[in-house]
Amino acid sequence: MSELNKTPLYDLHLELGGKMVPFAGFEMPVQYPMGVKKEHIHTREHAGLFDVSHMGQVKLSGANAAAELEKLVPVDIIDLPVGKQRYALFTNPHGGIMDDLMVTNYGDHLYVVVNAACKAQDIAHMQANLGEGVELEVLDDRALVALQGPEAAQALTRICPEAGEMVFMDSRHISIDGVECFISRSGYTGEDGYEISIPADQAERLCRLFIAQPEVELIGLGARDSLRLESGLCLYGHDLDQNTTPIEGSLIWAISKCRRADGERAGGFPGAEKIFDQIANKNVTRKRVGLIALGKAPIREGAELVNTDGVRIGEVTSGSFGPTLGVPIAMGHVASEYAALETEIYALVRGKQLPMVVSKTPFIEQRYYRG
Repeated sequence: MSELNKTPLYDLHLELGGKMVPFAGFEMPVQYPMGVKKEHIHTREHAGLFDVSHMGQVKLSGANAAAELEKLVPVDIIDLPVGKQRYALFTNPHGGIMDDLMVTNYGDHLYVVVNAACKAQDIAHMQANLGEGVELEVLDDRALVALQGPEAAQALTRICPEAGEMVFMDSRHISIDGVECFISRSGYTGEDGYEISIPADQAERLCRLFIAQPEVELIGLGARDSLRLESGLCLYGHDLDQNTTPIEGSLIWAISKCRRADGERAGGFPGAEKIFDQIANKNVTRKRVGLIALGKAPIREGAELVNTDGVRIGEVTSGSFGPTLGVPIAMGHVASEYAALETEIYALVRGKQLPMVVSKTPFIEQRYYRG
């Protein structure tokens, strides 16, 4: 078995009581002594700091970088304004999702963040398919942290006033305590907050500065998962995969208008014909939906979903107790005829049929700061 990688914050996690687990080839903190539920609630009420340095950070340079990257995603990259970030999807020739990612236009280059488990695949995919004149640099000398929660801006602007001028999906190069960082006002908890890329050799020093703020606690992967689930945000490899199209994954909003069948730069990305057919003809047999349990037992990933007659209609792809809501919640793929809101279906848990109801997502209100 290969040795696990460590992020630049590994020693800090150990010092502060992080319980380390293997995740996407790294040793990562699943929780701290506060425990997952309290960490979740602290982030919803105050501010939490997450180590997400296991994710892949890539710089794309060259005059054609935007046009070349746009060939791989159903998203408008060419007209992405300088200083703005956008959610994107790599699609395969069958319209399936290879990964979801974030793309920022920094003017003279694009900054791309990909999921940890797909990092090697995504980098190889870009290297093989981006045309001549595009230089790809893997930024493996940087840490990445997420400062999330309603008091995140208050905490960060105390150290770095310029961060307070940003709104949701803004990105800037900003110096924090003398260290040049890439900062976006974004994150994956549904709360206001920031993602901050820091040179690896300065990461521990800056993170000590962040957690010295009275609002901020270090938060582990356990609470990160329940926070993103409550906010209806997908986890790649669970809710999305190579066999799920953006339409089946309920991500039609992530296909830019200019790239759709009637758009000015229609198609040109892998799997476009299949995706356009699904949009035009509502030609999908399954959909990703939100689910709320009507009982108290948590419904975990992999649980089979059945109809009132006990016939299999899908499966749970993410499931947890929702601390903010106080009930078990899940996302799953179900046959399209069961995807309407308020449809009652059942999860099979240890041989019992537990009732669930199809719900809108996000389960809670997203609180991004839009100015």
